[in-house]
Amino acid sequence: MKFSSNFIVVFVLFAFVLTVANGQPLVPAMFVFGDSVVDVGNNNNLYTIIKADFPPYGRDFLNHKPTGRFCNGKLASDFTAENIGFTDYPPAYLSKKAKGNNLLIGANFASASSGYYETTAKLYVSKKHTLSLSKQLENYKQYQNKLVAIAGKSNASSIISDGIYLISSGSSDFLQNYYINPLLYKSYTPDQFSDVLIESYANFIQNLYKLGARKIGVTTLPPLGCLPAAITVFGSDSNECVAKLNKEAVSFNNKLNATSQRLQTKLPNLKLVVFDIYQSLYNLVTKPADSGKALIVEAMFEQVLQKQEKLVVEPDCWKHQYCAIPNPLGHAQMHLNMFSGMDSTHQKLQTRF
Repeated sequence: MKFSSNFIVVFVLFAFVLTVANGQPLVPAMFVFGDSVVDVGNNNNLYTIIKADFPPYGRDFLNHKPTGRFCNGKLASDFTAENIGFTDYPPAYLSKKAKGNNLLIGANFASASSGYYETTAKLYVSKKHTLSLSKQLENYKQYQNKLVAIAGKSNASSIISDGIYLISSGSSDFLQNYYINPLLYKSYTPDQFSDVLIESYANFIQNLYKLGARKIGVTTLPPLGCLPAAITVFGSDSNECVAKLNKEAVSFNNKLNATSQRLQTKLPNLKLVVFDIYQSLYNLVTKPADSGKALIVEAMFEQVLQKQEKLVVEPDCWKHQYCAIPNPLGHAQMHLNMFSGMDSTHQKLQTRF
């Protein structure tokens, strides 16, 4: 089924930039958890329709081939790895590359279509689904055992405690679950549902802490009402952001900040940084001229629900720096190759850890 629409393109990702000291990586390893914003190929190895292993995904990545990233190019986590000083990216934990010395720089456990809510990862196929955060944590425990076997207990302990942990989750819980699932929206108000997600988030951070994590960065929700999927479904034939959804994202983000502050106070030596991506993305959408880039791209997409057929993308889309590519279920996944303001983001974040 084909459709065309004007899409306001925003990047749903974080740009965590650190400096490199003396030519060596600033941290020994990077560990990534979350959804399609940071999935680098784990879903390729799962029996699920939520995949990005076909063109045009990967068009602007290394070798111009799809890798499982829900993006035409690099993810923010890829830029993070480069800026930290790694010469390679932490491998997708379920990939064949995740073995031996490749695991010394960490691993990526993220799985597209997952969320803080356990069943978000289980929506589309009953017994064959993507990886919930609890399952990602189980995989991380397996990783730790492998790391001890590779590096020895002492070195593994240092890698785990000195590594940086990045989390990007929550959007799928609302857009792919709550807002379209009567079992949820008839049982919980948006405020109540966000409380459920925050409790899950707090438990995840505490469990990660118990496993040795001490430097953790987590992203807020983006302006949900400005995402193409939200505008298409809830926009009432308008290209404007859906204010109600944005208000609920702000409410969640406030709770995320407050909960993170409490966790940092509660857990000794924990450095927990919340990256507020909401406001910068909202400004990009509502004040595109200020960014110096064109943010409106018209594209035609081929939605794929049952078969992994090739997506059809308007060629002109690739003339723009910002380009939206939906996942196989049509929920647009936006990524940004680079963005203006990187230097200021660098200055703000380089001292936090």
